[in-house]
Amino acid sequence: MNFPADLKYTKDHEWVKINGSEATVGITDFAQRELGDIVYVDVNTIGEEVAKEAVFGTVEAVKTVSDLFMPVSGEVLEVNKDIDSDPESVNKDPYGKGWMIRIRMTNEAEVSELLSVEDYKKLIGA
Repeated sequence: MNFPADLKYTKDHEWVKINGSEATVGITDFAQRELGDIVYVDVNTIGEEVAKEAVFGTVEAVKTVSDLFMPVSGEVLEVNKDIDSDPESVNKDPYGKGWMIRIRMTNEAEVSELLSVEDYKKLIGA
């Protein structure tokens, strides 16, 4: 499994790439493997401010639907439109083409509460 060291992680298996006051969010390689073949991603919180750990959308796989949890509080600026037509990109490239949302963080101090790659690997036993 792949876990880029330049990202931050959550106990709910989201990854976060910080870029100043903005961040890109997706699900980890571990999460997409656990879910199986992803068929649909539903994010209808664009333009909304979503609190840390609140649900910002859902990901639907062949056998299950799973909530997506906000890693840090922020306003949802953009949803990856490409995953509408190609939800499999979340399985194929979870840290690249399979990203889910871009946000403007509203409480940057929450970044310190995210997991490092080492802590995330310990969490999942990798």
